[in-house]
Amino acid sequence: MVTSLESPVEYQLPVDDKLVSLNDYIGKSISLKYSGEINCIACGNRTNKSFNQGHCYRCFISLASCDMCIMKPETCHYHLGTCREPAWGESQCMQHHYVYLANSSGIKVGITRGTQIPTRWIDQGASQALPIFCVSNRLLSGKIEMAIKAHVSDRTDWRKMLKAKAENVDLLEKRDELVRIAETEINKIKEEYTETDIEFLGDAEPVIINYPVEDYPAKVTSLNFDKTPEIEGVLKGIKGQYLILDTGVLNIRKFAGYLITLN
Repeated sequence: MVTSLESPVEYQLPVDDKLVSLNDYIGKSISLKYSGEINCIACGNRTNKSFNQGHCYRCFISLASCDMCIMKPETCHYHLGTCREPAWGESQCMQHHYVYLANSSGIKVGITRGTQIPTRWIDQGASQALPIFCVSNRLLSGKIEMAIKAHVSDRTDWRKMLKAKAENVDLLEKRDELVRIAETEINKIKEEYTETDIEFLGDAEPVIINYPVEDYPAKVTSLNFDKTPEIEGVLKGIKGQYLILDTGVLNIRKFAGYLITLN
């Protein structure tokens, strides 16, 4: 879904060549019907199965954007000359990245490109977020994330995130605590780089994110187009990349490339 940081977040669903505003449908009955057709989000070719959220198998095994280092930035290997697509690596990995704290199902550390702020936080269902370091490339962001995640989670419990709004925490206090605890590891990383490669964002302020949710589910039941081609229910809210229906929750991103009809 395409998002915009409003209060609450504005969601649009790409259907064919249109963007449908979903906020208008909250509290109303909707139906999403899967046609059985999947088109690769990279090459556009038809595929019988989706890999890595919307790719055909050929693109999945060949594109740098599907490499394991996307999930584990500390393993970025662009500097070794082994990137599958050096031009892509230059435009995506050799750019400024941010190490941040977010509060979705609890406090977590994460990394993202500057161009993905605040989209990354919204996609994770974070109700609060705070950038703490700006660094010169993806590998470096992964190293600093590793130093911090030794002391705090780097994952979101999606079920917990969908059950309720996260309780507010003092992210500035948590940032200072984690930076202090991880100071030795972070200083060792700094020794490998120049001063301009790592910037501590001491003046940054937390970003507050509100979602268009009328009711949170007492029990989270996951819905799946591969098992249920037609999904219906009253749209109770939207959070992260999930539609919250009275019949269950649907991870829209998981089904990128699926041709659906929305009623």
